[in-house]
Amino acid sequence: TLEGLPEGLAVVVHETAGQDLTWPVWARFASFAEHKDLGDVAALQATRGLDRDDVREVYIRYAKALIAVGGGAGADARAGMRTEFVALANPYTDDLSGGFPVQLWLGDAPRADEQVEMFAEAPDGTVTVTLHRTDAEGIARLPVMPGYRYMIDAVTLEAVEPVAETDPEWRTLWANMTFAVPE
Repeated sequence: TLEGLPEGLAVVVHETAGQDLTWPVWARFASFAEHKDLGDVAALQATRGLDRDDVREVYIRYAKALIAVGGGAGADARAGMRTEFVALANPYTDDLSGGFPVQLWLGDAPRADEQVEMFAEAPDGTVTVTLHRTDAEGIARLPVMPGYRYMIDAVTLEAVEPVAETDPEWRTLWANMTFAVPE
């Protein structure tokens, strides 16, 4: 419930703890990396002298939810997460006919030419998934529709040096944002 919150745009921020994941089948890891546009993981794996058996990853999600309380007026801003989206418009109050602009960050730098995956849930519950790219300033303009709910994500892959055999070889950082566009 949102009782007791002041009227405006509520920005809920959450960073998950690292979650370990093992990919026992190389083809599934490679397919995931291709879908998320993470580069040539086969070459990266080989360059690092790692085998393709039981690829170990730790993933961390950096999530924001934009929620309208009352009229929902207000603006998003950087929250200081390792990677994050920043809404450059308010999906509840602004004209989004030219798209919903978001900027993707990693540390203190915008992420240029990165893939953004958008899940759009229509009022009837059907979900459509589309891929978009950020520009040189890390900005993507996402086509949105009134009455829909959205989730966007972008993933960064980082090498991790395993010490023990069961340590992760890779870390994925997931920037995530959810929001709705009112009718």
